[in-house]
Order: sequence, then structure tokens, then C-alpha cells
Amino acid sequence: MSEKWIFLNTGFRNGNFNMKFDEHLAFLFSKGRIRPVLRVYGWRPYTISIGYNQDESVFDFEKIKNAGIGFVRRPTGGRAVLHAEELTYSVVMNSYGKSVIEIYNLISRAIVRGLNLLGVELELAQTEHDFRSFYKDFKSIPCFASSAKYEVQFKGKKLVGSAQRRFGDVVLQHGSILIGEFHRKLPEFLKIDSIEIVEKIRAEIEEKTICLNEILHRNVSFDDVAEALKQGFKQEFGIEFEDKILLDEEFEIEKLDLISL
Repeated sequence: MSEKWIFLNTGFRNGNFNMKFDEHLAFLFSKGRIRPVLRVYGWRPYTISIGYNQDESVFDFEKIKNAGIGFVRRPTGGRAVLHAEELTYSVVMNSYGKSVIEIYNLISRAIVRGLNLLGVELELAQTEHDFRSFYKDFKSIPCFASSAKYEVQFKGKKLVGSAQRRFGDVVLQHGSILIGEFHRKLPEFLKIDSIEIVEKIRAEIEEKTICLNEILHRNVSFDDVAEALKQGFKQEFGIEFEDKILLDEEFEIEKLDLISL
């Protein structure tokens, strides 16, 4: 019999909700109160998220506020992402003794299998930067400026950016699947006086990233990506899903303890 997972669609929420919700899922799973989860969600308003240890002082919060964009720190590592025209996924599961890179590989294979159903031929990155030196460079600020091993690419360009954290044997991994191009505006919100440097960062993102709309030459919907991702995980993990949809705008994280997952 196939293992049962939860497929959870929480719709479009603000950054604080999205990050706290992921952490709370990991907490509930660690207590044995829920099964493994594949969650899909979006961001309203568009939001910049930064890694757990990333310096926020490089961002211009006045520009961010005036643009109506949110800002949040993730519970995972990695670099900055402007969450906009994308589908964000999160996975909560047991590590079963597998390393961080092994889980990255497993989840990335499921993502590739799913997105291939949309007509995309993707590959996994096989090499990665020397991040110790890379993070000293201004170009390291955006997540999509580089690829880690086993991240999802199209012809060498990054399509999915992911980050992972462990809570004992519990894995929390989430990531952005780019649908449109709005993420490229991230450099506009950096506190950098040099226009030349901002343009270099912008060029770096444009050179090294790609989105589904660009690959497929059509507008891809959030729902299309969600369904493809679901099928990819079913096939790669050999699992079955029970669907849950939480779209109530008044939904509070605390109520998660009370619903049947």
C-alpha cells in the first residue's frame, strides 16, 4: 500500500503567514500529529524573503514599503528572493537518515518529473559555487544568482530555488518555482548607491534565471503548476495524497491544531 501524504493548498497569503505556517507544519509533524506534507502557496502582497542568517541591512525598506511589497525572514537558509509570479512549494517529511544533499536530490527529481508534464525538459545542476567566496560578492544577495547542486535548471538557467532546514529528523524544505519574470526586480530594492552595481546584479539574475512562461512561450497558471507538482511527487515518491484546501482569508495558524490533517 502506498504511503499517504497530505497535499495542502493554502492559496495566496502574506509572508509572515507563509513562513510561520511552514514552521508549524514541521512542528506538528515532529509531534506525530500529521502525515508528511506537500504544500503549495503564493504570496499576497508580493514579498521579499531572506535567509535565516542573511543581513537585512542591504535592503531599502522605504522603497519596499512604497512599492507595497512585504518583507520576511525565512526559517531556512539561502539568499534573498522576491516572491511574485511563482508557485512556492514546501515539503515536511522524515529524513530517514538521508543527508541534506540526498533530500535535495530526491525532492528536485520529483519537481522535474512533475514540471516535465507541462512540456518542459529540465535537468539538475551537477556542480555548485564555492559559496564561502561567493557570499563575499555583492552578486550573492539574490538566491537566483547561483545554483546549488541538484537545483532545477533549464539549459543551465535556474528555474527553482530551494532551501532546507532540519529539526532533528524532520525535514522542512521550501522553494520558488518561477512562473513569470517579476523576481528580476529584486535589485531595485537594495540599498546600493551605485547604479552600476545594481545593473550588474540585474544582469546576473537575467543571465542565470528563466521562468516557465519564457520556456513554454505561454502564460502558465498557478493551478497548472500545482497539479503538475502533485503528480511528480506521486510518481517519484510512490505515494498517494489526501487533498486539503485552506483558502479562508480569516484562517489563523493556531487553528491548524484543530483541523483534521
